[in-house]
Amino acid sequence: MTKQMTNDKDIKIGVVGGGSWGTALANLLASKGFKTDFWVYEKEVKAQIEEYRENKFFLPGFFLSDNLFPSNDLIEVVSNKNLVLIVVPSHVMRETALKIAGHISEQTIIVCASKGIENGTHLTMSGVIAETLPEVPESHFAVLSGPSFAREVAAEFPTVVTVASKNHKTAQFVQHIFATPFFRVYTNDDVTGAELGGSVKNVIAIASGIIDGLGLGSNTRAALITRGLAEIRRLGLRLGANPRTFTGLAGIGDLVLTCTGELSRNYTVGKKIGQGQTLKEILSEMRMVAEGVKTAKSVYNLSRKLGVEMPISHETYHILYDDVSPREAVYKLMTRDLRHEMDEE
Repeated sequence: MTKQMTNDKDIKIGVVGGGSWGTALANLLASKGFKTDFWVYEKEVKAQIEEYRENKFFLPGFFLSDNLFPSNDLIEVVSNKNLVLIVVPSHVMRETALKIAGHISEQTIIVCASKGIENGTHLTMSGVIAETLPEVPESHFAVLSGPSFAREVAAEFPTVVTVASKNHKTAQFVQHIFATPFFRVYTNDDVTGAELGGSVKNVIAIASGIIDGLGLGSNTRAALITRGLAEIRRLGLRLGANPRTFTGLAGIGDLVLTCTGELSRNYTVGKKIGQGQTLKEILSEMRMVAEGVKTAKSVYNLSRKLGVEMPISHETYHILYDDVSPREAVYKLMTRDLRHEMDEE
């Protein structure tokens, strides 16, 4: 890796996933001068990028670097690469990883920028990748997380994220690859904490949107974010995460952004629910995935299995899947038994 870091022009990169976030990150890398092969599922997206240098479906309005080479051939994109960035929706991570299994070099660094917890298995994306890509050693895996809307990264607004890996050299390598004057990257060794922070915050963001959709004001949203962070931390502690991670970029940073930003798909879903639309109606109007909808189910089942109290996440699940009234859910949360604020359970 040291040799690669001193010869950037020789680094070969593949990006898997042509949504808004995948496109923004792929273009960031291509704009740095890396030849970046870019797998997109839709043939129309490939054609758009080749003809117009724009992903009109998922990231309209941004010119894409000539160093970005779109392809519908997944195996071609991941083969013989120094680094493969995976940015697909969490519910298709297993399917996608299984397709590339056997085509990844043992020397390839895998970076995951997808955020979610798989339904059924309750695995984070690192767990899914460990099961489906056993040829990739744990030391060659990293997670990219933090407060980062795709459109703002594409617009080169100053953005700060963290890359977590259990191997410090891998984290430093990925940090070096992604860092630009507008995209600052820190390192962390807590993969579990970074993944949980990036996943569960989407559930809390739906709840935040519901609060705003109901018109309940700033007091309520501030309380929701604060107590939502307590739930994320509580689950993280049970799963062995470093509690300090949740005070950082992958924790409170990502949570605040997703709970307050109009660009957040999860917040938008929640706001429409608070305004009276059904989940089915909302999802039928969306081209892109709101990860919190599926993650809410995973968090609900996992927290019950582990005996971790997560009342906001649970009420959000009941709103999404059991047709509980948002106002009824708020009432239940506000009339729970009184307790000490710092209780961990």
